[in-house]
Amino acid sequence: MPSIHLTDPTAVARMRPATRALTKAAVAAQHAPSIFNTQPWQWTIHDEQAELRPDRDRHLPVVDPQGRLLTLSCGVALHHARVALAGTGSEPHVERFPDRADPDLFAVLTIAGMAAPPPGTVRLHQAIALRHTDRRPFADQPVSEPVLDRLRTAAESQGAHLHVLRPDDVVLLTAAASHAADTELASPAYRAELAAWTDRPAGSGDGVPLETAGPVGARQVPLRDFAVAGATAGAQANAAAGATAARPAFTGVADRQARYAVLYTDGDDPGSWLAAGEALSAVLLTATAERLGSSPMSDVVEVPAARRVLYDLLSHIGHPMLALRLGIPATAGPPGTVAPRLAGLVAPAD
Repeated sequence: MPSIHLTDPTAVARMRPATRALTKAAVAAQHAPSIFNTQPWQWTIHDEQAELRPDRDRHLPVVDPQGRLLTLSCGVALHHARVALAGTGSEPHVERFPDRADPDLFAVLTIAGMAAPPPGTVRLHQAIALRHTDRRPFADQPVSEPVLDRLRTAAESQGAHLHVLRPDDVVLLTAAASHAADTELASPAYRAELAAWTDRPAGSGDGVPLETAGPVGARQVPLRDFAVAGATAGAQANAAAGATAARPAFTGVADRQARYAVLYTDGDDPGSWLAAGEALSAVLLTATAERLGSSPMSDVVEVPAARRVLYDLLSHIGHPMLALRLGIPATAGPPGTVAPRLAGLVAPAD
């Protein structure tokens, strides 16, 4: 199903400056990361406004029964669209959850005026096309504290918080990630859902191809294993083929200088989940502008016991929405393959 719908009935209406700017912003938002790269959002553009709704057909009921990560993913797309507008001289205006009778109307985005974009916003706009989830081992080089401070500020600017873990707290994150992996991999329903989004039809434009899952080897904090042997015949074949080609192995223990952070909010409701997504986008784009690599870790909030560990790491002051892995890329440029994106843009016939 296409994710961007232009419903203005005539070509003249669709060429209005505000409509064109909103359409370009929605297209830019297709670069946003999402849980399992499901891209679970829909934009409807009409009357010089863009409405953001979730695509419930792309909901993951096993790993995300409450829809927290679906809503968070939509928040990332919303912030990407806002940055795309601001970076090209439009002032975005957002109404979040404007209609109590229509809870799936997450946001209405309009243009309040025109203004010269600040340099920082231009950098974030440029980062949209450059950002990618990087699961490769990071360089043995520390991330500077001033950069981490700028990431914290980015999260705060969107109504959420970023708690960067101290090195001695990382062992607890390791335990949470290991427990999450063991719990989820023991579930046939989880393995089936994971396989459904890693063994996608050619040209689907979504999901997590095996070659984007990163090389195999020991890490300071384990990452989700997207190659679940035995999940489906297709996944088995992909895993067998990727063991030497798509997913080379590395030696030693990776990510010794990586930094880990927990993104959290004051509340645990749809408004907080959407804000967490906007904050995640701000952090990821800022990290890209600072030439950091990043990979979100949602598995540690999908399992209640693992999420409780993150809650304890926060000293019970907030609700964990996601963990983040951050570091200096060991290799310049993006991986050889990046996750695909949906391209669907539908306009009515004149």
